Amino acid sequence: MAALASEAPAPNVYDAEPIPDAARAEIDRLLQSGDLFRYTAPADAPVALLEREFADMMGVKYALAVSSCSAAIFLALRALDLQPGARVLVPAFTFAAVPSAVVHAFCQPVLVEVGENYRIDMTDFEAKLDDNIEAVIISHMRGHTSDMDAIMALCDARGIPVIEDAAHSLGTLWHGRKIGTIGKMGCFSFQSYKMINAGEGGILITDDADLVARAVIMSGAYEHNWKKHKGPEGQNDPELAMAFARWQNQLPLYNMRLQNLSAAVIRPQIPELARRVRDGLKNHDYVAGLLNGSPWLDVPPPLAPEDRAPDSIQFNLVGFDTDAEAKAFASAAEARGVKVQIFGLSSDNARAFWNWQFIPGDRPDLPRTRAMLMRACDVRLPVRLTKAELDFIADALIAAAEDVKGETRAYGT
Repeated sequence: MAALASEAPAPNVYDAEPIPDAARAEIDRLLQSGDLFRYTAPADAPVALLEREFADMMGVKYALAVSSCSAAIFLALRALDLQPGARVLVPAFTFAAVPSAVVHAFCQPVLVEVGENYRIDMTDFEAKLDDNIEAVIISHMRGHTSDMDAIMALCDARGIPVIEDAAHSLGTLWHGRKIGTIGKMGCFSFQSYKMINAGEGGILITDDADLVARAVIMSGAYEHNWKKHKGPEGQNDPELAMAFARWQNQLPLYNMRLQNLSAAVIRPQIPELARRVRDGLKNHDYVAGLLNGSPWLDVPPPLAPEDRAPDSIQFNLVGFDTDAEAKAFASAAEARGVKVQIFGLSSDNARAFWNWQFIPGDRPDLPRTRAMLMRACDVRLPVRLTKAELDFIADALIAAAEDVKGETRAYGT
């Protein structure tokens, strides 16, 4: 297999798909007009159209486009009107921006264990979901869905609101229901490595008029600009209008708005989502099947109710007893043209909870999550890759594992 990996150049796994040509005319129009601010137009600004189209696609009443998914999570927390110091349960396997948003919202992150399948440890979750927890953020990290049936049953029984961090999960289904629509609010990302790419950007969705009204005003809808935000009934949404009137001048402005150029880039990609999800899942499962043929590599399966929408692949190193062996695997893969990130062994990795030193107070050890991160690998698989490119990646990874463990096995037999 090693020879195969060296016969062709390594695939480019960093570039996203090209932005659809349909975006260019709208971008040119905006540049000619200079109308880049979402509130300049009296109606139907590109950001406003994006919000309505995204909400309709997700089957929810309201959407608010903002500067990032982190901003969406922050605004979701602030919309809940949590008191300073409120304790928010967060998976210990997520990106640093998630606990950062909690801290930014004047709340206290409480980290919960994550198992070797990258999903929340429900025993630890239930133990920590006590009367002192006021909200829960579920990060579907790298698109891996935790047991949302159990999570929602536990949270609903206590009246605890759930925010879904679905940055990696646009297009994922749980029992056929779209991820991001299960909790009280869902937050998505338009950063470059997501299914829809605007470089930066995010969006919040909900069916709750009061919550979205609070989030809209705090996002930067000063004076009466909130009137340009519409519900599913357009201007005839009395519930939304009443909520906006209720919160006028009552909330701080954080100015986390999305601008029209970003919306012009995003909108033509929405019709492409179904194809991207289909191709991404096909690519992922093809490579997963190859990697699972190695005794040294393991791709955890999805939970039964989950239909995934991946654009990357995660797998665990099996039988790599030392960090030195794991690092040797990453080096061997890179030498063969495939960059591997081992979450716990990558210097200052923003997904390793022990690097979140900005969290106030003592941080728990979380041995299950730590053990997983020390052997969990991450490789990008953009949906545009060809079968030959997927074969190259799988071949390089399998051969790299053999480079390290094959010799060990030979000496041990």
